[in-house]
Amino acid sequence: MQNKFIYFLLFCNTLCYAQPEKPTSAEIYHRLEKLNFLGSVLYIAAHPDDENNELISYLANDTKARTGYLALTRGDGGQNLIGLELRELLGVIRTQELIEARNIDGGEQFFSRANDFGFSKMPDETLQIWNKKEVLQDMVWVIRQFEPDVIITRFDHRSPGSTHGHHTSSAMLTQEAYDLAADKNYEPEQLKYNTIWQPKRVFFNVSWWFFGGKDKFDKVDKSKYINLQTGTYFPLLGKSNQEIAALSRSRHKSQGFGSTGERGDDMEYLELIKGDIPKDKQNLFEGIDTSWNRVKGGKAIGDAVTAVLKSYDFKNPAASVPALVKIYSQINNLENGYWKTQKLKEIRELIAQCSGLYLEAVAEQQSATPSSKLKVKWEAINRSAIAMSLKSLTVQPENAVISQNLPLANNIGQNNTLDVLLPKTLAFTSPYWLTEKGTAGMYTVNDLHKIGKADIIREMAVTFTVDIAGVQIPFERMVSYKFNDPVAGEVYQPLDIIPAVTTRILNKVQLFTTTKSQSISIKIKAGKENAKGSLRFELPQGWKVTPASIPFDLKNKGSETIVSFEVTPPDAPSEVTGKSIANIDGEDFDREQTIINYPHIDAQNVLLPSTAKFTRADLKTKGENIAYVMGAGDNIPESLRQMGYNVSVLKTTDISAESLANYDAVIMGIRAYNVLEDLAFKQQVLFNYVNNGGTMIVQYNTTGALTVKDVAPYPLRISRERVTEEDAKITFLDATNRLLNYPNKITANDFKGWVQEQGLYYPDEWGKEFVPVLSSHDKGEDDKKGGLLIAKYGKGYYIYTGLSFFRELPEGVSGAYRLMANMIAAGQ
Repeated sequence: MQNKFIYFLLFCNTLCYAQPEKPTSAEIYHRLEKLNFLGSVLYIAAHPDDENNELISYLANDTKARTGYLALTRGDGGQNLIGLELRELLGVIRTQELIEARNIDGGEQFFSRANDFGFSKMPDETLQIWNKKEVLQDMVWVIRQFEPDVIITRFDHRSPGSTHGHHTSSAMLTQEAYDLAADKNYEPEQLKYNTIWQPKRVFFNVSWWFFGGKDKFDKVDKSKYINLQTGTYFPLLGKSNQEIAALSRSRHKSQGFGSTGERGDDMEYLELIKGDIPKDKQNLFEGIDTSWNRVKGGKAIGDAVTAVLKSYDFKNPAASVPALVKIYSQINNLENGYWKTQKLKEIRELIAQCSGLYLEAVAEQQSATPSSKLKVKWEAINRSAIAMSLKSLTVQPENAVISQNLPLANNIGQNNTLDVLLPKTLAFTSPYWLTEKGTAGMYTVNDLHKIGKADIIREMAVTFTVDIAGVQIPFERMVSYKFNDPVAGEVYQPLDIIPAVTTRILNKVQLFTTTKSQSISIKIKAGKENAKGSLRFELPQGWKVTPASIPFDLKNKGSETIVSFEVTPPDAPSEVTGKSIANIDGEDFDREQTIINYPHIDAQNVLLPSTAKFTRADLKTKGENIAYVMGAGDNIPESLRQMGYNVSVLKTTDISAESLANYDAVIMGIRAYNVLEDLAFKQQVLFNYVNNGGTMIVQYNTTGALTVKDVAPYPLRISRERVTEEDAKITFLDATNRLLNYPNKITANDFKGWVQEQGLYYPDEWGKEFVPVLSSHDKGEDDKKGGLLIAKYGKGYYIYTGLSFFRELPEGVSGAYRLMANMIAAGQ
């Protein structure tokens, strides 16, 4: 039982690395109310943005339940509306956006190891790419750890094919996990650290969009559903439930989900799937004891918390501290278990908040390396008349205890500096799920105790043990870094543990169209002072690299240098991965450092293998100058430069008849007609360019609102049709078409090695002027012919494509380069 208690403590210990919370007395009271509710709900869906923020906020803030959201994936397969990060890096951003959303709506965030590999039409396809066994293991682990009384799914397990395959799979797997979590014979290894658990009920969160529209849903008999009135106004918080949900939803900035808060009555509907249905349609917890009576010896604690609530002084929250300290002791004396762990965490922070006890540990620098010395400044100040003293500081992960015995008098701060020798074994700061190579459908995480955790795992922390009325209470604070920005003021960042040296191959794809050697540049960055060693660059057999190694000597931490190797490709076409490795004193460092820094999330340090794609392609190009109009964001311009084109990235204000006359082709970035409002005033200019002999290539747009009336000069309707199987067989509908023959002869081999998906949002209707060039389809479906359309317009050519060039070109897929070159050459 002791091991179970320790590991559960690690599991649920969610600490904020950013700016410390400073709640008002009203917010403290709101949290005190939660101390007296012992019930939990787990919401389950597939992706970031699938969660129902309004329902999560209602459960956390109105019901006062411990509320979690288990997203099976981190949203890695989507698009990015705020930057160029895709795949793993996009998953890091969306992870942080979910954490920030939960900080607002009061929930907690969890994940499985499933990878969002892209759109999936059916759950059977999803479960073939995901490792179903491992995803179920993760879900059961989270359920057994979180012990939800109620589970709610966002999607319906009974309707495969009606929505994203990931969506339906999340609901289907929930039904299995519900039963398996209570099976003592399932995953007995987990039971060394937790116990079997059977939730009381499983609900499906019904919504109007499952019925095809609000008008249709209005006609549905809702008497069989639980009807939760979620339009609560919280006077203590000064916001309606919908306003809190909108703030939470608006953290999904990479997906463009900014939301406007609403007020007034609102309703959420839940359909019972498993368990007994509550008679009280406003009480999900009917029949479940959510008072302290559910814990052995808990009744007296519940009575004491009730008394604190009744006597709470909004002008002097510190008056509640003596009673809260006694309650802390009572909880601490309970038998180890789920609610003891959870409520100890809650009451510790309530004691600190009521007393104005501010505790902080700040490093003198934002990053450090293992085995180095780090100065950490700590501060402790008691801003109340409650007598207390700082007994000791404990530095983690070494568990080094430093006695203090310092009085914490009212509003008199104590502070000092610790010299910390960082352990040689201290793990680098990076998303734990990216440390090892995964598969197309799963991340690799072999440590059971990391499963489910949302955030990067950081080990550096200081525990302040404070004596209050003879009771010693530990308060843990992560070591952070802060500085003063002239504009932003006080800025907090996480402390990162980094390698002694990192490297970055400057071109993530290096394209060779002949056997002529090319210079490959690699940036070396020091993570510490006096980083001296040598760099080597490795490529598979058949590729030649010179020299064998290059020495480097970086005196200052953070300093950089760029070195170059000569690489000669083989005669035959080839696609390989090159790797950069630095060596210092016999130790290899093979990581590339990426800092993701957006104002709405904590800065993220990501360490991935320092690799790049090297492609020897049989590629011919015609034309030289390309205009690229960036839409929602992609890396295609850099890929075009690799192909040998001169690329100008144009703003909509740059589009004019005079400027376009200088280009052999104009390419519209992905979703340009969804996000660029000013295109409504430039579309005719673009059409005139084509009419005068230019080539215009338009990449996919979604079926959402378009900024122009007509995307094409002829009728064309965008649909939701797509081909998700990247290896789907291609049929050439017009084998003589110039797009398949000039200047490169396109064959089926050019569609081998594509990644994630073949294409998306294909047109399903078009004018007779368009010629469909190719077709393909997912298993069991009809041919999709709208992936590549070309039309003669005046003297030029208009091309519309839903093929996923924005994924294929940055991945170095040679066939995608060849087909893009032919599209650019359409008018040559």
